[in-house]
This record gives sequence, structure tokens and C-alpha cells, in this order.
Amino acid sequence: MPIALRILLITDGLFLLASAMIGPIYAIFVEEIGGDILTAGTSFAVFSSVLGLLILIMGKVEDIFLKETELWVCAGYFVIALGFFGYLFIKTPLHLFFIQTILAIGIAIESPAFCAVYSRHLDKKRIAFQWGAWDAMHSLTAALGALSGSAIAAFLGFKILFLIMGCLALFSCFIILFLPRKVL
Repeated sequence: MPIALRILLITDGLFLLASAMIGPIYAIFVEEIGGDILTAGTSFAVFSSVLGLLILIMGKVEDIFLKETELWVCAGYFVIALGFFGYLFIKTPLHLFFIQTILAIGIAIESPAFCAVYSRHLDKKRIAFQWGAWDAMHSLTAALGALSGSAIAAFLGFKILFLIMGCLALFSCFIILFLPRKVL
């Protein structure tokens, strides 16, 4: 597998690991800020709606305005990191909706760019395997994220969890940002 694909799998793996850390315990966090089941569902609807509206627009913008697509990936990871760190300041469901909007914006920036960069480096004879590698990484990091996130929250609390999530997303951003352009 080309080095660029390995690096992309690592950076996206770190981001996906961070994202999965909150997944299975999200409703517990929502209750801690005074929300309920309807708040959890509404926050996911806010996230999905904003993402659905923006992702096509961002894909078009990224195609037009920047040839170095990997910088869009970096920008997306950065915005996502801000969203993860933003969880530290949530006190009400309204704050949660705002942070979910930030996260959706970050993913709308990152996702089309990531797919473009990843696709650019695929070996035409191994496309299915190389996308399979991404899917495998996604599933395995989701499992690790769910387990580690719940353990971190249980033993160290949500604040530490959110700090770790933000740092993982920032680390992904910095890996992309400081790699020589010829690598990606």
C-alpha cells in the first residue's frame, strides 16, 4: 500500500477513534447537561441536517478553490477539534446544538477532501482492497473508541475524554499540515 494511503489511514483513524469515543455514552452526557432522549435525538438531527446541507457545497467549493485538497482535510480536522474541545463548555442543550453544528461543519469540510485525496492515491488494480482497508480501519477504530471512551469517561470523567478527543483530532490536523506536500 502506498505511503500516502497509510498516512491517510492513520490520520483518519485518529479522528475516527476520537469521534467513536463519545458514541455509546453520548446519551449519558446529554443527561448530565440537563437534556433527555428528545435532546439527544434533536442534537443528532441538527448535526445530520447541517452536514447534509453543507457537504455537497463544500465538495464543490473544494474542487474550485484549492488544488491542495489535503489542506481542506487539515482544516476539517481543525474545526472538528474545536468542536470536541467545545464539549468542555457545554452547560445546556442549546450549547450542545451549537457544538453539533460546529462538528457538522468540520466533517463537511473534511469528508469530501479526504475522499478526494485518498482516491487520488489508490492503485487502480487494488481499489476495492484499499477502500476495504479504510472500512476495516473505520470499524476497528470505532470498536476501540467505544471501549476506550467509555472507560475514560467512567474513570476520569467527560472533561478528560473531551480533551483527548480534541487532541487526537488536532494531531491528525498537524500530521497532514506538516507533511511535505509531495507525500500527499
